[in-house]
Amino acid sequence: MSKTAYLILENGKVFEGKSFGAEKEVTGELVFTTAMTGYLETLTDPSYYGQVVMQTFPLIGNYGVIPSDFESAQPALRAYIVRNRCQEPSNFRCEGTLDTFLKACGIPGMYALDTRALTRIVREYGVMNCKLVYSLANKEQNLKEIASYRVTDAVRSVTKNEQKRFCAQQPRYNVVLWDFGAKDNIRRELMKRGCNVTVVPAYTTAQHIMDLHPDGIMLSNGPGNPVDNGAVIEQLRILCQEKIPTFGICLGHQLLALSQGAKTEKLKYGHRGANQPATDTQTGRVYITSQNHGYAVVGESLPANARESYKNANDGTCEGVEYLDMPAFSVQFHPEACGGPLDTGFLFDRFLSMMDEKNRQ
Repeated sequence: MSKTAYLILENGKVFEGKSFGAEKEVTGELVFTTAMTGYLETLTDPSYYGQVVMQTFPLIGNYGVIPSDFESAQPALRAYIVRNRCQEPSNFRCEGTLDTFLKACGIPGMYALDTRALTRIVREYGVMNCKLVYSLANKEQNLKEIASYRVTDAVRSVTKNEQKRFCAQQPRYNVVLWDFGAKDNIRRELMKRGCNVTVVPAYTTAQHIMDLHPDGIMLSNGPGNPVDNGAVIEQLRILCQEKIPTFGICLGHQLLALSQGAKTEKLKYGHRGANQPATDTQTGRVYITSQNHGYAVVGESLPANARESYKNANDGTCEGVEYLDMPAFSVQFHPEACGGPLDTGFLFDRFLSMMDEKNRQ
């Protein structure tokens, strides 16, 4: 029988549910994702570092655990919240249940609570801190701990510790993937297009990257507040002067903008899910995209050498930037989304075209 668990919110509200996964009290930043599929990609996305992730879709775990779908080797989130968890998954690739996987990874979970009501609170009041506990005896002390919680050292905690090279079967280009918490499918998308990929840690210097003589540079996704990465931003500013074809995704998009003098802002409750509409500002075409971010580039702060290429059709926030004086572009959404949608995979082809053009010069 599952143990009773409680989720204490920063505003004092308490939700009662049942425990699964590891039994451990944790504090984190509560966020929700609206994706109906791809829960394994969500669980293993390093961008969720320091956060308690809630799925709005009611049934999670129905196709079990499939390691080949993981975006990283180990989950970085603090806790996982679902309405209903499936204990009898059905999939020919399944290698275990969600409960067993979370236990093995030391990640606590919670189910059998009203996730719709919880989502409405986050939408109304914004992202807030919370704590998963198994007793309400120390509620006041827990509220103090919740109020003081901050996500810190996010990129440093999820980036790879050493450089690693991956070779494509029919290589055309050499790409450096600057890892700020990179999802594995970014590397896969590059490799299947004929790119050898050298993954380098977040705190690699611009000079070291230049010494690798890349045809292109991929700036990965990652967690946390982008302005906390001052050293990376400075190295990126230096690297941009070399005019190497560059493609940024999510945090990489934000860091590239910051390196050029733009600003970022924290969103009320962020964009997390697989159904976010992004409008091409030139054609007016809307693409359905996968997103996972709590910060956004302030479109009005972009420098003269940049233009806003995509906007979020829901709230008008910046979803993409194209740079006019260097071969570089970036998007806030995830064109590599393994769980879908696949509408914007063509952006990887655009990156290759940019390298083609550079090589012809």
